[in-house]
Amino acid sequence: MNYRRLGKTGLKVSELSYGSWVTFSFQLKLEQATSMMKLAFDNGINFFDNAEAYASGRSEMIMGDAIKKLGWSRDSFIISSKVFWGGKLPTQQGLSHKHVIDACDNALKRLHLDYLDLYFCHRPDPDTPIEETVRAMHTLVMQGKICYWGTSEWSISELQEAYRVARELNLTPPSMEQPEYNMFARNKMEDEFLPLFENEGLGTTIWSPLSSGLLTGKYIDGMPDDTRTSLESYKFIKENFESEGFQKKHEKVRELDALSKEIEIPLVNIALCWCLKNKNVSTVILGASKEDQLLQNIDSLKYSDQFDDAVMEKIDTILKK
Repeated sequence: MNYRRLGKTGLKVSELSYGSWVTFSFQLKLEQATSMMKLAFDNGINFFDNAEAYASGRSEMIMGDAIKKLGWSRDSFIISSKVFWGGKLPTQQGLSHKHVIDACDNALKRLHLDYLDLYFCHRPDPDTPIEETVRAMHTLVMQGKICYWGTSEWSISELQEAYRVARELNLTPPSMEQPEYNMFARNKMEDEFLPLFENEGLGTTIWSPLSSGLLTGKYIDGMPDDTRTSLESYKFIKENFESEGFQKKHEKVRELDALSKEIEIPLVNIALCWCLKNKNVSTVILGASKEDQLLQNIDSLKYSDQFDDAVMEKIDTILKK
């Protein structure tokens, strides 16, 4: 495993990390989740991603129980949570100072932790002034309840406003953003956020590197029964895959699959290595639900040296069609 700095912070995160969205509670109960986390940790993964919204808090409960069961030293791993969708009541949603503080305390209880390493604003909140949210995050940093804070799916203008507020009021600025990034979702990482990488040293913990499994190639000939597309709570993924708008993506996946056979690198590893080639990626969050999937994902690191300019050009040619 290799480790990268989280933006301009001193924190070293594993190039590949493990997230619980979709998997914990819906696909994996405590015993399986514990095994998956142990396997990830034993292979050098030190960052585990979570959120208050994942399975309505049950994902954090499972992760917290797994960590307690494994008996890991607190200084050996990195844990995140995210705040925005905490419940149905008005005070349980958004990025108000109250909800940011309450959600952090609730996450710590579910995870059996004294502090969070990373704490994300899960989405921007148009109903709350950014200054209020930045001040709430700064308060948590000063209280020792979080080490770093960041955002997820914010625009560059929203992030720039957060930096401006933090600078003017001498508050703690965001350290990282969590955008979707894969071969079919490139704009933020490759265009929009470039000024933030250069001027602010923004770190990134990217999600959906396999485009919800599309870039594994397993959906080329239809929808297998044992994947997340069969989950009732995530049927929107299946509907997207079967939509007319996805036909061009399926064609590109077929061409990428042919390329994988040509260069003798599995398609899933091509997709993950492609993400890691971007120097502004701090870590790639994996969402494997089976041990063999996780091990195959981690095997991507063995192929990274083969991704020279020629291979990247072939991939780009397919993606630009």
